[in-house]
Amino acid sequence: MNPGDINLRQVLEQAQLMQQQFVNAQQELSEAKVEGTAGGGLVTATVSGGGDLLELKISPKVIDAENPEETAETIADLVIAAVRDATRAAAELQQEKLGPLTQGLGGAFGGAFPGV
Repeated sequence: MNPGDINLRQVLEQAQLMQQQFVNAQQELSEAKVEGTAGGGLVTATVSGGGDLLELKISPKVIDAENPEETAETIADLVIAAVRDATRAAAELQQEKLGPLTQGLGGAFGGAFPGV
């Protein structure tokens, strides 16, 4: 075997290990819940680790019965901000869980598959 030759068994074992790590990371993400808030906690959005909106809480304190139009606009703005905050947190969690696995793909096979 030449020094540049690939040991196929090692490549397959490495691929299986990485696949299991990826499946485990995806499972952790699907079970994870992250929150985002806006307006000092007046609106809280909860999303899954995958970024799906699971829950939205709006404090009654944000409602001004005397000015319903402005209240509606304020609530809409706060909901958007809270969901964005939660989605950002989910993206960070995804990077934390999956980033090392995807970054390792290029060097995992000894450079045998450039561009992977």
